[in-house]
Amino acid sequence: MSKLLIDVGSTYFKTSQDGKIDQFFRNFDRRIEDDLKEKCGEIIGGYEKEDIHVCSSANGGLSTLIIGITNSFSLKFATNIAYNSGINIIDTILYANIKEYAVPTELIDVVIVVGGINSVSGIFDENLLNYLNRIQYSNIVYVGSEADVPFMTKNIENITILDNIINNKLHVEEEGLKHYLTNLYQADIIGKEDIKELYHITANQIFSTPYIVNSSLEYLHQKFDVVDPFILIDIGGATTDIHYSTDLVRDNIVQESGYDRLVLKKLGVYKSRDSLVFAAKNNEFVYELLNFLNVTENILEEKSEFATKVLMQLSIFLVLYKVSSQHDGYITLDVERLNSIVFTGGITKVLSFEDVEQILHFFYKKILGFNQIPTIIIDSNYEIWTIGIKE
Repeated sequence: MSKLLIDVGSTYFKTSQDGKIDQFFRNFDRRIEDDLKEKCGEIIGGYEKEDIHVCSSANGGLSTLIIGITNSFSLKFATNIAYNSGINIIDTILYANIKEYAVPTELIDVVIVVGGINSVSGIFDENLLNYLNRIQYSNIVYVGSEADVPFMTKNIENITILDNIINNKLHVEEEGLKHYLTNLYQADIIGKEDIKELYHITANQIFSTPYIVNSSLEYLHQKFDVVDPFILIDIGGATTDIHYSTDLVRDNIVQESGYDRLVLKKLGVYKSRDSLVFAAKNNEFVYELLNFLNVTENILEEKSEFATKVLMQLSIFLVLYKVSSQHDGYITLDVERLNSIVFTGGITKVLSFEDVEQILHFFYKKILGFNQIPTIIIDSNYEIWTIGIKE
């Protein structure tokens, strides 16, 4: 018997059996398992638990706060590793100015403390403890100088101690922190009560969808006319994810070869609509882009199918802008070098090829000054996640 693949998204359930993919709009007033069984019970009933594989992106990712000693080393290294692990950074704090930083009001999933090479001690003091006492967080990890480990373990409860990410040659050692954050992200996905209930229908490990999609990148050439270098943009209801080859990272901080991902938690079209609109209103080019699309700024306040389409177009522009050299808040990618851009996720059911092409022409001409754009590939059958979960 063939396998049944299920993706639990923030807006839709997706099922795949023998290459046939179906989507079902979620009822957010019901628990995930109950809603899934109501909509897909007959499909699920045709498979053994061992033949059902599930992935999920329903939680929207983790948030982190990074406290570091220098912008050029500790904060920069930790920020890149966090982004590459699918973590959403709400703020970075330069330790010398920690007294001046506002206290986040939201619960932080993980705090990262980093700084100094292993031969340096006495880096952190009571100022760190005072700040931590004022914030709410679920996890805290220390990846700084090993000489300060006794201070950390003595004064901070339940802190995780990992190897320093900065070696004595001031190079990044990413493996320990990246492994920790990736596992934390994975644990958050399957730790949600609604998601854990899905083990009633599957005997296999439940994975995060961004991890699954990222795992598919090396196999895309088998199904799509992808030309390296390329990126994949996955626009969904809660987040927009960008998957990329590490060769495109300008800072060259990521040491491992292969592909990584960046999760932009506040650029989803449905659950994160308000934050997407906020980001659009605060971008200096968006109003010119709206004029280019022949719509007025009033579209940002509308709730209609057409408004959703425009928001999806804006999310494409914003994610490209945020990883370009015009913006220093995220990892900078060499988008000028791209030969292909692949689009997947909910966007593929709303935007046409021409809708996507409009945005790329605007971005490449207005922001980069280029007349040519990369080849556009749209995963119209939304099958990329199935490639990754099979592999």
